[in-house]
Amino acid sequence: MTKQTNTIPANRNALIGGLILIFGGALAFIGQVVPDNWGLGFGLLVLLGLGLAFHIAGLLTREPGWFIPGGILTGIGAGVALVDGPLAQLIPAGLLPGDEGGLFMLAFAGGWFLIVLTTALFTDETHWWPLIPGGIMLLIGLAAGFGSVFGTILSLLGRAWPIALIAAGLYILYQARRGEKQPTDDTPQVSDSKL
Repeated sequence: MTKQTNTIPANRNALIGGLILIFGGALAFIGQVVPDNWGLGFGLLVLLGLGLAFHIAGLLTREPGWFIPGGILTGIGAGVALVDGPLAQLIPAGLLPGDEGGLFMLAFAGGWFLIVLTTALFTDETHWWPLIPGGIMLLIGLAAGFGSVFGTILSLLGRAWPIALIAAGLYILYQARRGEKQPTDDTPQVSDSKL
């Protein structure tokens, strides 16, 4: 009975994974047949379509692994849509005094943050680690898009990361040393009454 219960989710995951591959392959095949003037719009459809497919798989299975490629592809697709796609026309001129690549990086960072949000809302296991690459991309996007202050902050962080490593190492050593001083259950205890 336990074996059958364990194979049902595995079969469901294989079914969903197979359907996503078929969907992606069908989109890629259509992309080879579609005229070139569809190029960017079709590529955008593939990115956002696959991102949506992975998110739907995550919603159906409640497994966090599906939300990782879903967030990444959605962030890239949103970045392309904002820089070169149909949403680029909605961005006011001069919104970003710096490079428009900053806007792409901000959208890409949003995709990483989406992983944290979707795993927190729809699974039992929240993935916090995407905050690290998302935060780095956010800083790069702010530096590229707005420059000046954010560029200075990024430069300072680039110089300060060795100090952060040293601080983390000292903290780990402190915690290890503190753990050695605490008695364990295996250590025999001497009572004061026998002395």
